Amino acid sequence: MTVLYILLGIGALIILWYISANNKLVALKNNRENAFADIDVQLKQRHDLIPQLIATVKGYMDHEKEVLLRITEARSNAMGAKTINDKVSAENELSAAMSGFNIQVEAYPDLKASTNFLQLQGEISDVENKLAAVRRYFNSATKELNTAIESIPSNFVANIKGMTPQPMFDLGETQREDLDKAPEIKF
Repeated sequence: MTVLYILLGIGALIILWYISANNKLVALKNNRENAFADIDVQLKQRHDLIPQLIATVKGYMDHEKEVLLRITEARSNAMGAKTINDKVSAENELSAAMSGFNIQVEAYPDLKASTNFLQLQGEISDVENKLAAVRRYFNSATKELNTAIESIPSNFVANIKGMTPQPMFDLGETQREDLDKAPEIKF
């Protein structure tokens, strides 16, 4: 009879441990999704500003249609992405397209002096700063989730639930390559 109580006690402890580990993983997953919801707000603002910026620039950059087309396509892809991971990938493409656009703008002093352009550029800069802050929070939430998914003993529950480590919202390959290059200084 005591063996039965011991087995029941062990079984109850295992069930309690499983429930606890499961609840922790669910909370971390929800925290990551909540963090991405904050990113979504900033991305929506950025997506809304891009057409205005492109319309302002079109008059100055008629022969730079390729750059504007790349930004427009990247924006459409970003707006059409459904999952968090697809959105991360699409937003990295959009950020790369926007960085190419910023480089092209330097060649147009009249455009850089346009009040409308300066206002839009300031708004986009503000959104990008806010986006950087919420990306840090998202990456922190993702790191916590990934640590729980990969750590013993919660990794057993994660494996049962089919949970795998999730990607961070990083700069993407193109922007990482640009940051790894030494800056060019001209006098």
